[in-house]
Amino acid sequence: MLTRLPRLGVSLPRLLCNPPARFVSQSKPSGSAGTASVTELHPPEEKSGHGEVSPYVKNPDYHGFSRDPVVDEWNMRVGFFFGISVALVIGGAFIHYLPDHGMREWARREAERVVLQREQEGAPLLSEYYFDPEKIVLPSSGEQ
Repeated sequence: MLTRLPRLGVSLPRLLCNPPARFVSQSKPSGSAGTASVTELHPPEEKSGHGEVSPYVKNPDYHGFSRDPVVDEWNMRVGFFFGISVALVIGGAFIHYLPDHGMREWARREAERVVLQREQEGAPLLSEYYFDPEKIVLPSSGEQ
């Protein structure tokens, strides 16, 4: 679905900003048509007294969870508690206690430890060899 989104290109902002509108025919009426016609996007609401009343009229504090005001308020409180409080607290603790990505902190501590050790031994901090040449065992020329 998201791969099709770039295909809309320039037309997407136009689709989002234009509100629904009524269309009135401006053409001359033919013999059978009579008068100009108006097409509605939504059918007109019935004016009878038995229609459905908006939940906002019944309960001005309606949150959209349930039609019953008590259940609606409790569902809203539970939803916000778990959605905000628990997600922020547990999510923040999870992110805080994630392991060291890329072992950057360990590398820093190890470098500081090696520098202190070499300073105590009186050795240079950096040497020209990556490995200690005395510890490298090379095969003799006859073993090849």
